[in-house]
Amino acid sequence: MGDSGTNIEDDVITKSRDKTREPSMYKVLLHNDDYTTMEFVVEILKFVFHKNEDRAMTIMLNVHKKGVGVCGVYTYDIASTKINSVHTLARERGYPLRCSMEEE
Repeated sequence: MGDSGTNIEDDVITKSRDKTREPSMYKVLLHNDDYTTMEFVVEILKFVFHKNEDRAMTIMLNVHKKGVGVCGVYTYDIASTKINSVHTLARERGYPLRCSMEEE
C-alpha cells in the first residue's frame, strides 16, 4: 500500500482478448451440365455430402432447374476435400460434373 491508500493490484487492469477467429466458411456448389445424370448427382449428394434422399433430390432439382445448387457450407479444407471427391468420382464414371466453392 502506498500513501494514497490504494493497492497497486487495484490499479492494474487486465485485458483479455480472444485472439482466435472463426474460420472462413465456404459454400460448396454443384453446377449443371448436359451430360451428368440426375441419378449420379443424387448419389454424389448422398455419398460425399451425407444428404438423405429427400434433401439430395431437392438439391439436385435446384442444380437442374437453376444451374447451380448449394451442397453445404464448410471450412476451406473440408470444402476442398469434398470438391476433389466429387471431381474424382465424376471422372471415374465419365461425367463432366463440376463442383466449386465460394466464400460465404
